[in-house]
Amino acid sequence: MNERDWLILKTLYEKKNITKTAESLYVSQPSITKRIQQIEQEYGRTLVVRGTKGVQFTPEGEYLAKCADEMLERLYHIKDQVLNIGLEVSGTLRLGVSNYITRHKLPLLLKLFGERFPKVNYKVSTGWSRDVFNLAYNQEVHVGIVRGDYNWSGPKHLLFEEKLCVVSKEYVGLHELPFMPRIEYETDNLLKTTIDNWWTGTFSQPPLLGMEVDKADTCKEMVLNGLGYGILPSVLIENHDDLYLINLEDESGNPLVRRTWLLYREETLQSKAANEFVQFVRTIDFKNSL
Repeated sequence: MNERDWLILKTLYEKKNITKTAESLYVSQPSITKRIQQIEQEYGRTLVVRGTKGVQFTPEGEYLAKCADEMLERLYHIKDQVLNIGLEVSGTLRLGVSNYITRHKLPLLLKLFGERFPKVNYKVSTGWSRDVFNLAYNQEVHVGIVRGDYNWSGPKHLLFEEKLCVVSKEYVGLHELPFMPRIEYETDNLLKTTIDNWWTGTFSQPPLLGMEVDKADTCKEMVLNGLGYGILPSVLIENHDDLYLINLEDESGNPLVRRTWLLYREETLQSKAANEFVQFVRTIDFKNSL
C-alpha cells in the first residue's frame, strides 16, 4: 500500500460514503472503488461493505483504517527528513486554512512566499476554523490558520484581530435591532456563540431573522443592498464607508474582537519548508499587507 491508499482508507472511514470520499480527494468514484478492491485482494480480506447507511467497515478494514493516521504521519515525516538533507528549501508544505483567509489572504501570501522559495509545493486544506484546528491538533497539517481563540497548547502567533460590529445600510439605533430584519449566515460555532451570547446579554427577545445565507461575504452584499442588517467582523467592511457600524461591547464596555492565529507544533519546525513559512508569516503585516 502506498500513501494514496492510506489516505483513501482514512477518508472513507471518516466519510462513510464513496461519493464524499471521491469529492474530498478529487478523484472519481470508480477509482476509489477499484483501489479498495485492489487493497482487499492484497490482504485477502473484505475491508468494506455497502449498506443502507453507507459504507461499513469490517473488523479488518477498521483496523487498517485506524492505522492510516500513524502510517500517513510516518510517511510525511520521512519525506520531510529526506528533503531536509539538502540545503535547498523544498518539499510539500501542508496548510490548514480557514475559509475567509483562503479566499482573501492566502493567494497573495503563497505568491510572496513562493517568490522566495520557488521549490516548495503546497497541499491546502480549507474549512471552518474548528475543522482547521482539528487538522493542526492531529498533525495532519504543518501549520493551521484559524479565526477565533481556540485552546491550543503549542506555539501560536497572533496574525491580526478585528472588531465585531452591527452593519447596516441606513442608520439603526441599537435599541431598534430586535425589530429590524437580520441577515444570518453560516459560520463556525465559536463566532456564533460569541454573537449569541452578546445578543442574549443585550436584549430580552430573539432577533428578527429576515434572511439566511451561506457565508459572511454574501451577508455583506445583502446589507449593501439594504435588505437588513448583519453582525460581521470588521475586516469584511473596512472599505465600505457608506455603511453604518455599531461595535459590539461586552458587559464591561470592552470591544468584542475576533483574533486570527497561526498554529503549529515545535516538531513542525523540523521541516525546512514549514520553518521558513512560519518565520516568513511572523515578519509580515498580515492584515494590511495582504
